[in-house]
Amino acid sequence: MSRFRIIGAVVLTLSLLGACSALRIGYSQAPELAYWYLDGYVDFNKTQTPKVREALTDWFKWNRSTQLPDYAALLAKAEVQLASNVTPAQACLWFDDVSSRFSVALERALPSLADVLLTATPEQLQYLEKRFAKGNKELVADFAQPDPDDRFKAAVKRSVERAESLYGELDDAQRERVSAAVSKSPFDVELWVAERKARQQDVLQTVRRLLAEKASNEQAQAAVRLLVERSRRSPRDNYAAYQQRLTQYNCDVAAQTHNTTTPVQRKFAAQKLKGWEGDLRALMATTVVAKVTAAN
Repeated sequence: MSRFRIIGAVVLTLSLLGACSALRIGYSQAPELAYWYLDGYVDFNKTQTPKVREALTDWFKWNRSTQLPDYAALLAKAEVQLASNVTPAQACLWFDDVSSRFSVALERALPSLADVLLTATPEQLQYLEKRFAKGNKELVADFAQPDPDDRFKAAVKRSVERAESLYGELDDAQRERVSAAVSKSPFDVELWVAERKARQQDVLQTVRRLLAEKASNEQAQAAVRLLVERSRRSPRDNYAAYQQRLTQYNCDVAAQTHNTTTPVQRKFAAQKLKGWEGDLRALMATTVVAKVTAAN
């Protein structure tokens, strides 16, 4: 399901991963980047391509004119919060805030997404299934190394890199705390891979059913909403319970990691968020100028 949500996730992903200049450049190129990313999974045909490109262009126009102020305000709020210690509940609330924006973004994309789904061909579904399989192999190679020591070291490296991407370089004591947190994590890569494969089959079966039933756009939208809901809370009880444990653990670790940062590291993080906020506001200003120019 994450492949379908890419339309709504591109902007937030750029803001989380990119430097200030990269955010502006990346946003201006986002419709094209999103198209090629999606095409890598579906292999759009000549009829679908112009429709997908138009839908992506329209979505980003809507996002730029209506959602960027909210994203900027969210970053400004986070800048203030970074100055103080946080509780696990506050960390979870931050994750929920970001997730709610994905929901708004997806809802806007649903009509166009449903149109494309309803034109999928058997060959494209086979292509998607093969791409899913390739992605699963890559995931196993990155996360499920056969040697336990290699797997642990890779997990620690990922965690350190995530923390340093926000706070800057960690000291030895902080790295040790990250390592200890990873060693206690309930993360289960085998369970995760199995769930991922089940969700992928859910996507494929849902689209095939919609095509066989000659579903309407409204029916396709409803089906996608249910897919998203199943991705948020698995219908498989063991995984749903695991999701809850892992989410709570990640909130705990996020709060602990933040609370052990130095004033210098918090300032580094605040400046990074401030830069992203400034970039978003610059993009907003460009939109306003364009509207005024067009009106005149």
